[in-house]
Amino acid sequence: MEFSIDVDTADLRLLDLLQRDATLSNQALAARAGVSPATCLRRVRRLREAGLIERQVALLSPERLALALGHGLSAIVEVSLDRQGAEHLDAFEARAVADDAVQQCWRVSPGPDFILVVQARDMPGYLALAQRLFTQDANVRNVKAFFATRRAKFEPKMALALSSKAQAAIV
Repeated sequence: MEFSIDVDTADLRLLDLLQRDATLSNQALAARAGVSPATCLRRVRRLREAGLIERQVALLSPERLALALGHGLSAIVEVSLDRQGAEHLDAFEARAVADDAVQQCWRVSPGPDFILVVQARDMPGYLALAQRLFTQDANVRNVKAFFATRRAKFEPKMALALSSKAQAAIV
């Protein structure tokens, strides 16, 4: 179902603020966005119903988790398939997105068919993932893994086209 929504500057301010801190109370969000609490609640509900806000999550620190749990192997993996028919692409994608070790799955072009961002506890954990997703699939032609040595930036926030005046009001 396709759904269209008109988005104005106040909506963009709310979206930007929520991307920075989704734990703000409605009162605090309204004050920072320069709208009334009732308007804020109504607009956020409308943005959520329109699908502009998919979900709210907590972002975990892989570095701190590694100290606590031993999780510490991140990889960016290029996957090329032998056959690229829609049913083959869809089948691999379904298996990849169902695997908990896969954090992101991108279907790309040109080049490899997929880029995966994966997180494993250690190399044996990565090898188990490789066995599940790559080795057992006869249609997987080539896999190229890049293991992260340091995460310099991770920002899920999307840049929104806010006027400089609206941006200044948010900061």
